[in-house]
Amino acid sequence: MTVVQPTKIVCVGRNYAAHARELGNEVPREPLLFFKPPSSLIGPGDAIVLPAASQQVEYEAEIGVVIGKRARKVRERDAMAYVRGFTCANDVSARDLQKTDGQWGRAKGFDTFCAVGPVVAEGLDWGRLEVIGRLNGEERQRGHTRDMVFSIPVLIEYISHIMTLEPGDLILTGTPEGVGRMQAGDVVEVEIPGIGALRNPVIGEDA
Repeated sequence: MTVVQPTKIVCVGRNYAAHARELGNEVPREPLLFFKPPSSLIGPGDAIVLPAASQQVEYEAEIGVVIGKRARKVRERDAMAYVRGFTCANDVSARDLQKTDGQWGRAKGFDTFCAVGPVVAEGLDWGRLEVIGRLNGEERQRGHTRDMVFSIPVLIEYISHIMTLEPGDLILTGTPEGVGRMQAGDVVEVEIPGIGALRNPVIGEDA
């Protein structure tokens, strides 16, 4: 069971400059938004399933923001009053399909491609959050909210001026550099100090 039940999962691409560069992309002038379907959600310990359609599925460790009350056209200075809490997230991505399709719906939307948990932590200072990504126990990613191109309050303002955010909705705030491929048999972990660690095994589609 997942710790959130969002009506929508709004994700932010290229929100860490070093990650944008590692994939050969420019840093966007405005937040780059895309969606994951709620059907992609899994919880701690659930398996990430590698689809046969992709040969390059990668982990992306992220800070997840869970909305606590209805937010429409929120100002940056008021944004955190609409947040319930924070959680660990893995924006699993089929990188080869992301490149060939030209849009990201398929590459980001497979079942099991949004791992979230282990809890939603309340009362944390958004400006002091750090996210760590590990593959088979080896650290591959480490990022801090101060490294973000667009801060969490700025993201909430921007998104809420486009679409109304409902209680339980989830914002994935981008991933730091160090993304990489996963294979069947791997275990991927996302940790945010003060929240805990989200661990998920990786299996093939036929497993």
